[in-house]
Amino acid sequence: MNPFASATELLADLRAGTVTSSDLTDMYIGRIERHDARLNAVVVRDFERARQAARAADQGGPGGLRGLPITLKESFNVSGLATTCGVPAWKGFVSKHDAPAWARLRAAGAVLLGKTNVPPMLADWQSANPIHGRAVNPWDLGRTPGGSSGGSAAALAAGLSALEVGSDIGGSIRVPAAFCGVYGHRPSETLLPRSGQFPFPPMPNAAVVMGVQGPLARSADDLELALDVLAGPEVGEDVAWRVELPPARRTRLADFRVAILPAIPWLAVDEQIASALEALASRLGRLGCTVKRAQPDTLGDFRAHHALYRSLLSAVTGAALDAEQRRQRIAMWRKPDDEFSRAHLRGLEGTASDYLLWHRQREQYRAAWRAFFRDWDVVLAPAINVLAYPHIERAWPPDDSDLSLTFTIGDRAVPYLDGLVYPAVSTVAGQPATAFPVGRSHDGLPIGLQAIGPYLEDRTPIRFAALLAGEIGGFSRPEGYE
Repeated sequence: MNPFASATELLADLRAGTVTSSDLTDMYIGRIERHDARLNAVVVRDFERARQAARAADQGGPGGLRGLPITLKESFNVSGLATTCGVPAWKGFVSKHDAPAWARLRAAGAVLLGKTNVPPMLADWQSANPIHGRAVNPWDLGRTPGGSSGGSAAALAAGLSALEVGSDIGGSIRVPAAFCGVYGHRPSETLLPRSGQFPFPPMPNAAVVMGVQGPLARSADDLELALDVLAGPEVGEDVAWRVELPPARRTRLADFRVAILPAIPWLAVDEQIASALEALASRLGRLGCTVKRAQPDTLGDFRAHHALYRSLLSAVTGAALDAEQRRQRIAMWRKPDDEFSRAHLRGLEGTASDYLLWHRQREQYRAAWRAFFRDWDVVLAPAINVLAYPHIERAWPPDDSDLSLTFTIGDRAVPYLDGLVYPAVSTVAGQPATAFPVGRSHDGLPIGLQAIGPYLEDRTPIRFAALLAGEIGGFSRPEGYE
């Protein structure tokens, strides 16, 4: 048995009878027990029920994922398991509900090994919290695996799980995928249910925008496999709505029309990431793809676009703050006097009317992307502007020290929240985006990019990433986890 095989390959072995679900489940449990002491990725374990589910799967039954051992991000509700989102006040909460994502995966026959580590409130590109401690990157234990689905990506890269499901509003699927050298897909915003996270009943809320749930895997084909199970209407809409995703626009890599997102003039980007994007663009051109630097004209220099994102992000993520927490957060964000801090502040102080007006601006960007994708199939861009960086200590709850956080690009200290810019390129309009590996840095760290696709045509960027892997290679495993 190969713990680093793709989920697609493992399912083929299960169907052929060359391996049983019990075999695979015991293998992954053994690997978690052997390797996770140093990674701290799988922090909520459900091994007894996993073995029971595996034995049941070995007896037969329906389901496209029958017998496949998987993990989920800790923030997803699973009946009988803790959900804390890394917040001390929620320690001890045990869910009585199943998130729609887990309900669909379970109905498809998946076997749940446990849940993976996150930052508090899912609000960092690190995965360290006061309850479960710090998850680390399998490629370099001194660096972050990303966040907020950092434990998810680390578990996949180290061969502790066959498939994962995370969530993304600020790059929380794509950044960990890039940092750990795996694949991650941020779906079109309305393609999957968005309810079922945090220690609350899984009640939908249509006003909560931009955040999505989606798969992480060791191959692009696995992303599509998971998406076929997960895609569908939100709770309550499923009485009548059905999802029929169109096929990928192209079946040959050479037929893709590939736009390269122009450099954002005010944003620092690690030179190795920029070089990887340039090298890929050149290679695609040699393969016969139509390749050109292009973006929707409406995006301009991205300043207004990013300001809108910061206001919406702040409004959505700050909605549950109590009066005192809101007062403290407003006071904190009044101190820096720059355009994006002011945009963040508007999200905390804005009215319902402001929120509606921000959505009107958002629809203008959505319309611009629709027009753009008449001529292009995918847009390539960095997943984030930095490689996996050394662990940074952060306060919880956030305080003024957050305002001075930086990471290093070259010899330059860059504002920490600049890392939001590239994830937001697709997030504002709800476009699908697939993160994929393109090689390694001088220090042996994974380098990842993202392919942004047309709305509700998620198979197109996923298929691009799958075909690309046939040309440049896909997932490679870190040393020390044989």
